Amino acid sequence: MKFTRSLLLAAGSLGLLVACGNHAPGETAAKAAPGIATATAAYADGRSEQVWDGLVEAVNQATISAQTSGRVIELPYDVNDTVEEAALVVRFTDVEQKSARSRAQSQIASAQAAYDEAQASYQRIAEVYARKLVAKAQLDQERARRDAAKAALDAARAQLSEVGQQMDYTVVRAPYSGIVTARHVQIGESVRPGQPLISGVSLQDLRVSVQVPQSAIAPIRNLRSAEVLLGGDGSPRVAASKVTVFPYADPATHTFTVRLELPGDDTALYPGMTVKVAFATGAVKRLLVPLAALVQRGELQGLYVVDGGNVRLRQVRSGHRFADSVEILAGLAPGEQYATDPAAAAQWLARRHDEASQ
Repeated sequence: MKFTRSLLLAAGSLGLLVACGNHAPGETAAKAAPGIATATAAYADGRSEQVWDGLVEAVNQATISAQTSGRVIELPYDVNDTVEEAALVVRFTDVEQKSARSRAQSQIASAQAAYDEAQASYQRIAEVYARKLVAKAQLDQERARRDAAKAALDAARAQLSEVGQQMDYTVVRAPYSGIVTARHVQIGESVRPGQPLISGVSLQDLRVSVQVPQSAIAPIRNLRSAEVLLGGDGSPRVAASKVTVFPYADPATHTFTVRLELPGDDTALYPGMTVKVAFATGAVKRLLVPLAALVQRGELQGLYVVDGGNVRLRQVRSGHRFADSVEILAGLAPGEQYATDPAAAAQWLARRHDEASQ
C-alpha cells in the first residue's frame, strides 16, 4: 500500500521542471528539477543467454589410502577440521618397517664385504695374468665372481631404499590444504595396503559441472563464455575462467557435460551447492539502468520517471544484474528520462506535495 500511495502521490504531483533535452544513451541530463539528476534510458549491447542449473565441485578432492600395513597410533584430525598442506593426518606403528630396515642394512654390509673380497681377488689374478702365469679362464672366473658380488650389493642397496619408502608410508601427510570430509579408520585399528584412511576436499579451486541438452549445446560450444549467478536471477555474477565442453553425450540422458573453472577468488561457493549458470548464445540489446536508480518497495520495484513537468514513481520489472547495472524488462521505454538519485527525487516530490497542500 505504501508503494501504491507513492505512485498516486507522484502521479498527482505537478511541478515546473527544467526541460530535459535529448541526450546520448546513458548520458546524465540537465537537472529536471532542483536536486534531481536524470539519465536517458537506452539500449546497450549485450549477449543473449541460456541459464542452466550446475553443481559446484572441488577440483582437488581425494581419499588417501594406506600404502603399508600397520596399526593406527595417531589421527589428529576429524571431520570438518581444516588441514594445512603437508600436515600429518595419520601415523602407523613402524616396528615391522624398522626390523626390515635393520635386515636390509645387514645385507648391505654382507654384500659389501663379499664385493670387496671379490674385487681384491680379481685384481691379484689380473696382475698374475699380466705375467702370463695363469690361464685366461681363471681371470674370467674371478671377473664373473666380482661382477656377481657387485650385483648383490646393488640389490641390497635397492632393498634398503624400498624399506625406507615403507618407513615413510607409516606417516601420511595432506597433499594440499583443505577440509576433512570423512575418516575411515580409528586409532588402534590395523590397516593393510589399499585401505581407505581419510577423505578431504580443497575449497581453494572450484569448478561447476552443468548438464546441457544436445539441442542447446551448439552455441555454447562455439562461444565458450559463461557466468555463474551467485544467488540466482538478478544476483552478482562470477565469470568462468575456462569453459570446457565434453566431446561426447551421455547415451542415457543425451546431455553434454560442460565444465566451468572458477577463479581462485572468494566466490562464497562450496562443493555440493547448486547454482545457476548463464551461457552466452549470441548478441542482444538490453535496456540497462544503474542499480542505484532502482527503488525497492517490498516485492515491488520502481523508477522515478521524469516526463516534462511531471515526476512519478513507476513500477518496473527487472531482469538479470550486470555489475552495477540491472536489466529492465518492462515499465520503461528507450528515450524516457529517469532519476539517477531516487532519494533526491522522493524529497523533491514531498516538497512539491507540501507546497500544493498549502
